[in-house]
Amino acid sequence: MTVTAPALFCMFMLLCTTGWCTDRASVGVNLHQLPQDWREDSGEPLPLARLLGHRVVMTMAYAGCHRVCPAAIEALRQMQQRADARGEVIEFVIVGYDPVNDTPGVWHRFRSNRHLDRANWHFLYGPAAAVERLAGQLGFPFWKYDEHFIHESRAVLFDAQGDERDALVPPAARWPDAL
Repeated sequence: MTVTAPALFCMFMLLCTTGWCTDRASVGVNLHQLPQDWREDSGEPLPLARLLGHRVVMTMAYAGCHRVCPAAIEALRQMQQRADARGEVIEFVIVGYDPVNDTPGVWHRFRSNRHLDRANWHFLYGPAAAVERLAGQLGFPFWKYDEHFIHESRAVLFDAQGDERDALVPPAARWPDAL
């Protein structure tokens, strides 16, 4: 069954109107409290607690996405430019929604094709249970429909101590302006 972009949009709007896309009542998760069983596109392990000491911008995506995820990645790229202009090091973390298909090789090609080769960009994959737990803890509602993941565009900001400071969802804020 082929799903068209308008059909996906309608399904997502249904998701939002039933309460799935609302912001969580509270923020305050620490990187230590999140699942730690992640691997980078290089295959190397990356527990999120290892990123302490730098600000972290985290989002979720899947490599096969053609609309929402590329727009989110572009917003992160603009955040990188803003941080560079200030001389600030920020870790950008993209966690894959699709533990079956967002493999190290797929993420590596995704990263390479978009020229995101800097060491502060982390494309992570992990077990389905960790993906679901992270998504729930950070307010990333999603579901799979055929080969598509229905999700919103969202980013979560953590301070250098690993404490969650803000959650960004369009159209409420321009992500690059949040730094």
